[in-house]
Amino acid sequence: MDPGSEYSDNELIILLKQNNEFAFRLIFEEWHKKLYFFCMRYLQNKEQSEETVHDTLVKLWTSRHNIDENLPVGALLYTICKRLCLNRIRDAARAANAASEMWNNYVDLIDNSEERIILSELQDFTNKAVSKLPKQQQLVFKMSRDEGMSQLEIADKLNISKGTVKKHSSEAIKYLKVYFKNHFYLWLILSLLSKL
Repeated sequence: MDPGSEYSDNELIILLKQNNEFAFRLIFEEWHKKLYFFCMRYLQNKEQSEETVHDTLVKLWTSRHNIDENLPVGALLYTICKRLCLNRIRDAARAANAASEMWNNYVDLIDNSEERIILSELQDFTNKAVSKLPKQQQLVFKMSRDEGMSQLEIADKLNISKGTVKKHSSEAIKYLKVYFKNHFYLWLILSLLSKL
């Protein structure tokens, strides 16, 4: 005969509220397996189900002084257990979302890093091309592109005519177009190969 069957739910809870460990052991033996299968329906994971059953019984013991004596033990345990299962499912969903978000941020970071590297390399390529211009053309080109100065401002600063500035700009752009046309694809191929 099951020793737990000698006690009603009401009696077990009263004993539990009196810190009776024997009553707790009776509840444990009666409900452990039932709660495990209940958890498995929700969690579908043996280890998590075992942990949730353990947490349920610990919760029962730690909150024993606040338990309503008129509640059936089974209803009380299933309520605690279901809440803990749902908490686990919610936490797992949050963790999955956080992991997904972290991965997306990581991918964005990689993309941005690669983009920055490519832009930096392209800038170096452009600077190399500009360095091949005659000194005056380099100066005019840099003042226009890097400092955003107008042709009139450049003319005033270099003490040359606006027409000369225009001629230097035009010749610099013409040279750079030819340079890019002849060297860009080679640079691009070498740049892409260095990423492999």
